[in-house]
Amino acid sequence: MGVHGVKAVFFDLDNTLVDTAAAGRRAIEEVLPLPLSVQVINALQSKHHYGEGEARLVCDKVQAKLLKECHDPARMCITDLRISHWEEAIQETMGGEANRDLAAECYFLWKTTRLQHLTLAEDTRAMLTELRRGLRLLLLTNGDKQTQREKIQACGCQPYFDAIVVGGEQKEEKPAPSIFHYCCDLLGVQPVECVMVGDSLDTDIQGGLNAGLKATVWLNKAMTTPVDTSPVPHYIISSVLDLPAVLQKMEHKMNDKLGTDHTAGSNE
Repeated sequence: MGVHGVKAVFFDLDNTLVDTAAAGRRAIEEVLPLPLSVQVINALQSKHHYGEGEARLVCDKVQAKLLKECHDPARMCITDLRISHWEEAIQETMGGEANRDLAAECYFLWKTTRLQHLTLAEDTRAMLTELRRGLRLLLLTNGDKQTQREKIQACGCQPYFDAIVVGGEQKEEKPAPSIFHYCCDLLGVQPVECVMVGDSLDTDIQGGLNAGLKATVWLNKAMTTPVDTSPVPHYIISSVLDLPAVLQKMEHKMNDKLGTDHTAGSNE
C-alpha cells in the first residue's frame, strides 16, 4: 500500500502496537494470587506473617508506583528502581526491616510474566506486512533502553520494521523534534513524507506536530474526548487496524487536490 506524498509510517510501541498496560495488569494478577502462591505468598506469610489480603495490597502499591514512575538512567538502573518499588510496597504494608531479596524475587517474576503476555497480534502483523509493501515502517518508542529492547524482543516485532528507535538510546525522546528528524534520516525521507501513529497526545501527536510530519494519527481506544483541545491530531482511530483506511482517506484527499489543481491549471 502506497500513498501519494507518504513514504514512511512511524509507530509507537506501548499501548499502540502491543497492549503493555494489559500485560502489566495480568502480570500483577498472576504474580501474587496463583504463580506466587507457593513461591512468594508462602515466603511473605512465613517471614512477615501476612496473607493474601496483604499480598494484594503490596501489588496495588507496586502498580501505583509504576504509574507514577520517573526514571533517570544516570542515577539508577531500571532494575534497581523497580526492585525498590516492591521493597517499599512490602515495607509500607507490613513495616519492619526492608527485604531486598524478597522484593527482587517478586520483581523478576512480575517482569517475566509481563513479557510473556506481550504479543504482537496476528492481525497487526498482517497489517504491517501489507503496509510495508509500499511504505517504509519505523518503530519509535520512548523509555529505558533495556526495558524497551526486552519488550521488542519479547513481542518479536523486529522483522516488520525497517528501523527501530528507542528514546532511551537517544539524546532526546518524543516529543522532541530531534528524535523524529533522526528517524527521517535513518529512512532517507523528509518529515513531510511521514505519518506518526500513537496513543499519546503529549508525546506521539505533539511530537509529530513539532517535527512537521505530514500527518499524526491518534489511537484513542476508548474514543473519549480529551479534556484539553491541544494538541489536535489530524486523524483519530479506535484501533491500530483502522490505519489502512486512514491512509486510503489521505490518498483520496490528495487525488482530489491533484485533480482540482490540474483543473485550475487547465483553466488558466
